[in-house]
Amino acid sequence: MSEFGALSVVPPLLAIALAIVTRKAVLSLFLGVWSGAVIYTGGVGLTQTFDWIARSISQVSAEGEGSIFHAQIIIFTLLLGSAVAMIWRLGGSHAVRDWALEHIDSKRTAGVVAWLLGLLLFFDDYANTAVVGSTMKDVSDFLGVSREKLSYIVDSTAAPVATLTISSWVAFQLSMIESGYQTAGVAAADRPDSFAVFLQSIPFNMYAILAIAMVAIVVLSRRDYGEMLGAEHRASTTGKVSRDDARPMQDVEATLGEPETENPKLLSFFAPIAVLVAVTVGSALYTGYAPGASLYDMVVDADYALALIFGSFAMVVSTYVLGLAYGVLSLGESVDTTIDGFGIMLTAVTILVLAWSIGNVVEALGTGTYVANAVEQFLTPELLPVVVLFTAAFVAFSTGSSWGTMSIVTPIAVPVAWNLTGSHTMVAAAVGVVFSGAIFGDHASPISDTTVLSATFTGADLIDHVRTQLYYAVTVVAVAALLLVVWGFTRVTPLLLLPVGIGLLVVLVYGLSEFDARRRGIDPKQSNVPTPEND
Repeated sequence: MSEFGALSVVPPLLAIALAIVTRKAVLSLFLGVWSGAVIYTGGVGLTQTFDWIARSISQVSAEGEGSIFHAQIIIFTLLLGSAVAMIWRLGGSHAVRDWALEHIDSKRTAGVVAWLLGLLLFFDDYANTAVVGSTMKDVSDFLGVSREKLSYIVDSTAAPVATLTISSWVAFQLSMIESGYQTAGVAAADRPDSFAVFLQSIPFNMYAILAIAMVAIVVLSRRDYGEMLGAEHRASTTGKVSRDDARPMQDVEATLGEPETENPKLLSFFAPIAVLVAVTVGSALYTGYAPGASLYDMVVDADYALALIFGSFAMVVSTYVLGLAYGVLSLGESVDTTIDGFGIMLTAVTILVLAWSIGNVVEALGTGTYVANAVEQFLTPELLPVVVLFTAAFVAFSTGSSWGTMSIVTPIAVPVAWNLTGSHTMVAAAVGVVFSGAIFGDHASPISDTTVLSATFTGADLIDHVRTQLYYAVTVVAVAALLLVVWGFTRVTPLLLLPVGIGLLVVLVYGLSEFDARRRGIDPKQSNVPTPEND
């Protein structure tokens, strides 16, 4: 158990509570880090606070060990900001908006397109949020989709999709499965291949599967509830895609002004996006290549962070080429735009750094281990999956890190599942629900990096994104938990339980939207209300 006990959960929960109540994410996160330093040092803690912040960028531990992953993500985010700014100056965003006028004529269609793009870009959740958010933001703005709604769609088809396919997430989790079996003392000859366990775990990753289905249900039914209903009502009746005092994570138009071309071309938008995807995928496979390596080996061993940097850099280069080829931007103007693009990402980078600093706090205080050990006393074979689900969810919610959650919970959950039942099926179930809990915790937490990036690339207010998404995330996790309890006591195949869960979500969406709309006195199907621009 953590030597700090229950105090170890105070800093992350304080940061989250302050962020939701005050809507001041940067201040709340800083105070959360500082409170952790006070607990850790027993004094004022300012030196420790800034030490954790500095180490969060370099990702170096107090023992001098670590990696440059966080620094790589900052570079990727800044380069993406540059590319977004360049595409705007080239008129690419306006070209997409003009194209949308002819081809996408409703909120429902825009939502379906965003959902499908989220399914297609499965190889990495960061790249997913960047591409889908940047692609759909101006289209959804024109059609009167609230930024909160677009952020929800992007966030709920990023990490959930990445955990169900071959991606950077799966490559990391395979190593965690291996570690869990080793901790359990199961000999290599007596355990299945880690990839086989992952495949068997997919149906148990119920939150991810149901979250993807939930997006489709909400979009196709055109029904909302909770704070999302209020956001959609505002966008539909006033044309305001964000509330008046919102603080968007990026505001390209306000920062850069109107684009510098009178004849915007679609190629200015889609060519850089295609370059990003192609170079990222190609670089990932290249970094995972070794003589005699199979495609599977290349995917598992790839350096995805480096691939994202290569992809985003190539994206920026392509915008420079287009600017010169079209005679829209000189080399000097492109450099200035690049610097402006870095600027629109500073808020996101600041929040990412502070969120990672919270990760250093909880590591130092032993928060994850404390929570995981505290729930072990409640474990029975029937309730193990749902207990692991909410343990992983709480760790992810508190730390803001899905990968950190997997590294903490998987090596504990796998040996517990094996020692409790001696069943590889139960091990697979534990692996699947760790994924589920980690993603739900991320979706519910304002200190999650994927939540921050989803709000960033859709131009939403971070706290508004969390508050509106929370209603849907809680609905989905409640249904997933119910199905896991049923499986625990009956062992009915999850392949039969999942369609039941989707049916329950349909009923809940219709029922909750009708109830909330009547309570508010507004139309439950907000997409039926035309925006002022389209009256």
